[in-house]
Amino acid sequence: MASAAFGQALIFTALFSAAFAVVIVALYLSTVRLIEDQTAETVAAELRGLADRYSDEGLSGLIGAIAQRSEAGGDRDAVYLLAGPRGAPIAGNLSTWPEAAVPDGRWLRLQLYRGSSGDAPHTVGTRSFQLPGGYLLLVGRDFSARQDFRDNLLFIFGIALGVVVVLGLVGGGLTSRNLLRRVDAMSAASRRIMAGDLSERVPTDGSDDEFDRLAGNLNRMLARIEALLLGMRVVSESISHDLRSPLSRLRNRAELALVEASPGDDTVLRQALEETVANTDSVLATFNALTEIAQAEAGTARTALLPLDLAALVCDAGELYAPVAEENGISCTVESSGEAPIRGHAQLLSQALGNLLDNAIKYTPSGGRIAVAVDRQADGAVRLTVADSGPGIPAGDRERVLERFVRLDASRSEPGSGLGLSLVAAVARLHDSDLVLADSAPDAKPPGLRVVWTFPAA
Repeated sequence: MASAAFGQALIFTALFSAAFAVVIVALYLSTVRLIEDQTAETVAAELRGLADRYSDEGLSGLIGAIAQRSEAGGDRDAVYLLAGPRGAPIAGNLSTWPEAAVPDGRWLRLQLYRGSSGDAPHTVGTRSFQLPGGYLLLVGRDFSARQDFRDNLLFIFGIALGVVVVLGLVGGGLTSRNLLRRVDAMSAASRRIMAGDLSERVPTDGSDDEFDRLAGNLNRMLARIEALLLGMRVVSESISHDLRSPLSRLRNRAELALVEASPGDDTVLRQALEETVANTDSVLATFNALTEIAQAEAGTARTALLPLDLAALVCDAGELYAPVAEENGISCTVESSGEAPIRGHAQLLSQALGNLLDNAIKYTPSGGRIAVAVDRQADGAVRLTVADSGPGIPAGDRERVLERFVRLDASRSEPGSGLGLSLVAAVARLHDSDLVLADSAPDAKPPGLRVVWTFPAA
């Protein structure tokens, strides 16, 4: 891992250094070109000035000007030569007229000997011109000093590139070290999780960077896994507790029927078989509810979420349960403000709606009322409300009743397994929706229960 991280730092440093080198080369070439262009323009201007001097003051004036400019205390880089028509030197700091110098005013780079014959030639930028009367005039600039400047510039650029490379390597090393520190922390947390500590979480540093977002997603996944495993443990414990009683009653009743029944006594056997079927139905209902909850919580049903109209689904459920409510002396109304489009799993939603209505009918006394409403919010969200006039649920127990096999003491006298609201909560999580339990009428006695289920906009 360390070599991979440092390798990425090296690649970044190499790319940045290459880009910086390209910039340096471009800057160097443009600087050299600018210096040479300025020198050529300066020589051209000086050549025109000397030509004008010749026109105004004649040959003597031109010789005096060249002698003054090329004397020992003048510009060391300046090159001047005034020659006769045959190239014989008259004035200046060159001993001979260069053979390559063409007196047409063009900018030429020449290799000239400015001192004794043992000196190395100097690169000189020149312009030469033929004056009236056949005289030849050459003006130039020695590039030796400028070459030193270019060399110094190149040296400075090289130092800058070296500094960039060193800083890139140091910065890359520090960056890779920081990345490795974050990765090592995540790896250490992962090892503790694999060792069985599901309460462990991947650490974050509060920077909200990519690592923090990844850690947040992993922590939410771990919390979900922990909740599922806890649910499995609760299911296992609850099954052993809640299913033992009906299975024991089933066995005892069958055994008692065998003991009490005399030959040909069909009444006792029929009663025993009926109770056996009822207990078996209770066990199967519990297993079916657990299967439906597992299907909703596993998330595999998420691929089956399709566009549907929740209002139509609620109306169908209301028509199905209205006769049951009427038989119990309960008023059941269903209101809808129009279509309520959502993305959902029709079968699981129908089962969850059935559980809500079944609970409302079960705990609402005769003469009470149940109100079901579906409406669409301004932001496109869809809200389903199921309110009854039953005993309600205390505020401290509203989260707990959404867990499996949880039944409040007041409801132990009613048939059921404590899985109805668990299924509703699981279906709500599957649909990324909000499920809230509250009092239906806080000032009334009893306050009743209001279930508000809000679905996101389709």
